[in-house]
Amino acid sequence: MLKNNKINQNVIEWLNKAQEDESSVEAIIKEKAAPGVACFLSQQMAEKFLKALLVFYKIDIPKIHDLIRLESILFDVVPDIKKMHNNIKILNRYYIETRYPGDWPEGFSWDDAKEALESAVQIKEFVFDEVGI
Repeated sequence: MLKNNKINQNVIEWLNKAQEDESSVEAIIKEKAAPGVACFLSQQMAEKFLKALLVFYKIDIPKIHDLIRLESILFDVVPDIKKMHNNIKILNRYYIETRYPGDWPEGFSWDDAKEALESAVQIKEFVFDEVGI
């Protein structure tokens, strides 16, 4: 659980919720429980980190789950967000495709789950650097 008196409490709450998702993904991968769920939670983790960045910069959070749209909203205040584009692109598909049968007929692999977590962790590190954690 993060605590930082120099950062808005709402930002900290978003970061902590994202880290809860990270812990869940790590447990799922460790236990080999469900790779699709790990992919979904990695997307959720990244979404919450990006939304924490929006709150940090006092930008209203849109009620969307599209990471590419969040990236475009952040671009004006954080031009370096473009460095995360490949990670964002990898994760963006997992919000819908992991949730419903038939959207990804071949299923999700453990390689997909590990790649998703790695992408989300890179976004986490970017956000932490940006907010000074």
